[in-house]
Amino acid sequence: MTRWAGWAARHPRRAALAKAAFGLFLLGIVAFEGAVLARQPSPPHAMVLAAGVAVCLCAVPYGWIPLEVRASVAVAVSLTTSAVLMTGTHPGVVWGAGEDIALLVLLTGVVQRCAARAAAVLGPLLALAAVAAPMRDLNPARFTVVFGTLTAVVGGYSLLLRSQAAQRMRDMAAVRTAERLELARELHDLVAHHVTGIAVQAQAARFTSLDGDAAARAFERIETSASEALSAMRRLVGVLREGEAETEPVAGLPEVRELAESFARTGPPVALYIEKGMETWLPAEIAAGVHRVVREALTNVRKHAADATAVRIGVRGVADGVELRIADDGKRAAALSEQALGGGFGLIGLAERAKAMGGRLAAGPAPEGGWQVTAVFPVDRAPEGRGELRDRPRTARS
Repeated sequence: MTRWAGWAARHPRRAALAKAAFGLFLLGIVAFEGAVLARQPSPPHAMVLAAGVAVCLCAVPYGWIPLEVRASVAVAVSLTTSAVLMTGTHPGVVWGAGEDIALLVLLTGVVQRCAARAAAVLGPLLALAAVAAPMRDLNPARFTVVFGTLTAVVGGYSLLLRSQAAQRMRDMAAVRTAERLELARELHDLVAHHVTGIAVQAQAARFTSLDGDAAARAFERIETSASEALSAMRRLVGVLREGEAETEPVAGLPEVRELAESFARTGPPVALYIEKGMETWLPAEIAAGVHRVVREALTNVRKHAADATAVRIGVRGVADGVELRIADDGKRAAALSEQALGGGFGLIGLAERAKAMGGRLAAGPAPEGGWQVTAVFPVDRAPEGRGELRDRPRTARS
């Protein structure tokens, strides 16, 4: 979704007013030209006026008409009018400013947002139409130079923006891939950890004399570990990586506490709340996701909210899993867009992690002021006893 489309979706009335104002502005220029230059109306001037109105209407960003269709109609109307007038009777004086502005608006939109094939076809045609429009005048030299220069500048700048957008998309894809690979590595380690625990407990049950209750508890622990391993394995299949990656300890809720304490030593105070007893039912891969989100959020506070005086972190169970909320009271960060916050690549990676695990992540200005990051991870709460094998896995290669 483009920035304009996102803004229009959030503010439909303002978007409608902006479209109407833009269309009236272009039509006003065309009407002004017609009133000033065509004091004695003639068929050529009528053609210029009709073409200008049609092209200006095509430049207005209607949501229900694709950009390619509007650009194609504008090109057909403008080039046809130019060809007829240049091979027949020229109007005495033609500025063509309104029509040319509309063509340049369409040109920048097509070059930036259309598919490569459509941009390669419609872009040059729109540029040709913009240069040809002032050549309808009997003395076209000065107008042609002005609009030719504008066309070159707008076309080149639009190509630059398209290249930057494509690079950003590649960067976002790389961030998402890296996050999925990291998640796959963590899940790989967790599966190995749980399967090892199952094997150890099964072997212990074989060689130990157990009464009925003790045996039931042992098999319950084995069942719980197997369930956790299967759950992690399902997630692993969804983000399966190729090749090997270096492993490291999988962080969890204790590391979240360490992060908060370390941040508070050099930054604003941190109010941390973690629901009591959460360690007994929170899967290790979810705890690792919570840790990653907290780490990225605190990094953003340090980078973009230097005026923050307090940070609040809350981790609690909700109906559909576990909710994490990090908020600060910084006014500077709340005034920035995600684009301004370093490109938003860290949050993009975390959103990809949350999506891969069936959850969701959102970031933006908080209702009470400041900046807020909210993440929800799905968790199936198992019966009591999940915490038996809760030691976090260390480096495990298999």
